[in-house]
Amino acid sequence: MADAKTQVLSSITESGLVAVVRTDRSSQASRIVEACAQGGTTAIEITFTVPGAAAIIEELSKRYPAEQIAVGAGTVLDPETARIAILAGAQFIVSPALNAATARLCNRYRIPYLPGAGTIREIVEAMESGADIVKIFPGETLGPAFVKAARAPLPQASLMPTGGVSIDNAAEWIRAGSVALGVGGNLTAGAITGDFKSITDLARRFLGVIHEARGAR
Repeated sequence: MADAKTQVLSSITESGLVAVVRTDRSSQASRIVEACAQGGTTAIEITFTVPGAAAIIEELSKRYPAEQIAVGAGTVLDPETARIAILAGAQFIVSPALNAATARLCNRYRIPYLPGAGTIREIVEAMESGADIVKIFPGETLGPAFVKAARAPLPQASLMPTGGVSIDNAAEWIRAGSVALGVGGNLTAGAITGDFKSITDLARRFLGVIHEARGAR
């Protein structure tokens, strides 16, 4: 039987979609998560820019069984924040850049750590720190060509772009070699007008595009 860390990584890579929830209203965050879950999303990242992020993570971790949805914490800049998130129930930790102390803490508790990287050197350093998946960030600047180029010398690297990933370019990112896609505003924008159904529909579309693109590789 797979341990908790392996299960979380499977939740991310098997579906290929991590919904990134970044909003200035905590009540809205819960509704976004619910909409994503209804669309089949199995990995959700609550960024620590959301007011009361730790409380939201705790509530979601209690509401959804781990095997249904892996709840993670994003925009984690230091080990102190990572520990708060883990104690609240976060099952994976995401950072915009590698922080060595955060990596050590996550390794200590066998929590997947997904640090951001924007160069080959940063990807290698993240892998050497124990990162199972490296977040390619900012995706809108680097583009799918960067993932394809990086995987030539580093075929063992598991890369997940975040930023600039949309329903229109999702297939291109997957065909370039991404193991998963982190999608924020291009998935959750409907929350601004209260259109949570559009989030559910988009989540389903993203999952369908990812599945199809993987079959075409």
